[in-house]
Amino acid sequence: MISRRDVLKGFAAGTAAFALSNLPGLSGSTAWASGHGGHGEAKVVSPQEAIARLKKGNQRYVSMNRLPDPGVGPEVRMPLTKGQWPYATIFSCSDSRVPSELIFDEGLGRLFIVRVAGNMLAPALLGSIEYASIHSTSRLIMVMGHESCGAVGAAVHVAEHPGTKETPGINDIINRLMPAVLKAKKETGLNGKELVEAAAKENVRMTVKQIADESEPLREMQNKGELKIVGGYYSLTTAKVDIWV
Repeated sequence: MISRRDVLKGFAAGTAAFALSNLPGLSGSTAWASGHGGHGEAKVVSPQEAIARLKKGNQRYVSMNRLPDPGVGPEVRMPLTKGQWPYATIFSCSDSRVPSELIFDEGLGRLFIVRVAGNMLAPALLGSIEYASIHSTSRLIMVMGHESCGAVGAAVHVAEHPGTKETPGINDIINRLMPAVLKAKKETGLNGKELVEAAAKENVRMTVKQIADESEPLREMQNKGELKIVGGYYSLTTAKVDIWV
């Protein structure tokens, strides 16, 4: 039976969401001006255009032909006090070696970044991803795994050494990554570091599917062609991101 307290909590959450969606810049009708250096508003960027921008930005990073200013100064910060218009959401690992803004040579206000160890999905993280597309302007969601992921490595270690003890928080991450580890192990027969790489890629594939499975609004947007949920894999060695469309 639903209590009065639960009803009030739900009402408050719904009211807050409505209020946020009506703040300037958060209605989903406008996006950051196309190209670098633009400071106005423009149409929402399509998923295809978002992918093209990310590829170009990553190529600049790989070749170290980065923009002298991708858009981080006061002339960019001031318009962003009125709202944000990101063209893509990057769901990536917390690893200090994987900073999305640098990897894609982007400035402020253009990428909505959701980061957690192992880029594994949990309710609050799904909510963050939903927010960027439902209440803001992101029409591309990329789940980005990476080479030598420590969180996936921890899950592989537990799978290969049962009984390993960790903190409750780390155990929660490991448990959420374990399905990808076990599937990768079953399909490849690999061990150790090779299994870590296979499991990290499998986790990306499973998380892409999980986002669509668990979020009805995002699934509907994707089915209508308004949104794309894709995978990506970042190489620490080469700095290149392979995007799986």
